[in-house]
Amino acid sequence: MKVTMILAAAGALLCAHSGTAFALVTAEEAAKLSTSLTPMGAERAGNKEGTIPRWEGGYTKPLPGYTPGGVRPDPFADDKPTLTITGKNAAQHAEKLSDGTRALLAKHPGLRLDVYPTRRSAAAPQWVYDNTAKNATRAKLTNGGHAVEGAYGGIPFPIPTNGYEAIWNYRLSWLGESVEYSLGTWVVTPDGNKVQASAGDEYLQYPYNYKDGSLDSYKGIFQYGKFIQSRPSSRAGEAILVHESSSAEKARAIWQYLVGQRRVRRAPSVAYDTPDFVTSGVGFFDEAFMMFGPVDHHDFKLVGKKEMYVPYNNNRAAAADPDKLLGPQHLNPDLVRWELHRVWVVDATLSDGKRHVVPKRRYYLDEDSWQILMFDGWDAQGQLWRHNYTLTLLAPDLPALVGTVMWGGYDLRTGSYYLNAASNGLPTQYKAVPRRPADAFSPDDLAGRSVQ
Repeated sequence: MKVTMILAAAGALLCAHSGTAFALVTAEEAAKLSTSLTPMGAERAGNKEGTIPRWEGGYTKPLPGYTPGGVRPDPFADDKPTLTITGKNAAQHAEKLSDGTRALLAKHPGLRLDVYPTRRSAAAPQWVYDNTAKNATRAKLTNGGHAVEGAYGGIPFPIPTNGYEAIWNYRLSWLGESVEYSLGTWVVTPDGNKVQASAGDEYLQYPYNYKDGSLDSYKGIFQYGKFIQSRPSSRAGEAILVHESSSAEKARAIWQYLVGQRRVRRAPSVAYDTPDFVTSGVGFFDEAFMMFGPVDHHDFKLVGKKEMYVPYNNNRAAAADPDKLLGPQHLNPDLVRWELHRVWVVDATLSDGKRHVVPKRRYYLDEDSWQILMFDGWDAQGQLWRHNYTLTLLAPDLPALVGTVMWGGYDLRTGSYYLNAASNGLPTQYKAVPRRPADAFSPDDLAGRSVQ
């Protein structure tokens, strides 16, 4: 793989693995966040070819016609593709395509990538930018890279020096303070049959990103999450509750409410390569939201940065009827928008003494928003097996580019694929709501809400 930037990060990786905690960015380097870099750490300038424009602040005003909770319009509806990539010309663009994307194009002659003008739409509130600038010189990895200290309310490592820092940038990225939405999950079988595997309501809250919080008040839980299932009817009322931690002193906690048992119990198996029942087992739990739960079975290496064709600004796909979006072999190319963006490339390889059915993954993180846009996965024999994607939703009302909705994956062995966390055809799209008290995300509340 040819990359446009390769980092000499051996010392930083040693730091991450040893658990030593110290800052790696000087004040002089951090000052670039207001000059050559964006407040989130991306390159402010466009590329020399002019195919990636300069970042001018992103989209920060609600889209005309948007009603909170409703479907967001596509601000780029008048754009026309500048390039179409199919299996026939994929080799000409191979350097800007992931291995999984190339495999899909080779497998499905009807698949194409319509590449539109690049829109650097990602943005965040000013106070997130301010905190990011503070984090740049104070945030530190601990616990072998699996925890962070000294960071609050912004990207922890806007100038990353190793793979663990880049991954934490995704995990602590700005997605709002408190949101909710209705979602559906669809699985398409190898013979082209579409099945709605599940549906329900998602409630997410991000204590790490509270506007009125501070480094001193932050208690180490960066996300509360609660999913209450409504379909299939046999599982209606079942629920999952998670407290995700960024602290070495506070462990992640996850619970499940099972209707048949009428009780809440700990659910440590909702992690790693356990088949995800929400996707009928087609996906794994640590593939949810592109990355979910503990990630200590892999080591992370920052390969560098490169230009890639990636799904981006997919408000049109988010508004589509699921019957039109989900084709018999792949997502409908008429509805999926691709753009050329610079992404950070992070390789995840199996840690010594650990097991995982996907021992190697390669993640592609957007430089502007730190969302994971795609990743590919290889099996123990080194065969490409999985290609996962997110159809980022532009939400200027937050403002944010949201990568934790409309995500899914392709099983390149069987030919099945799925789309998860999608509000297509449902009443509520990703919506900012007032913050709830912490006890709204307690096991007791989970039991009460699940049986209502």
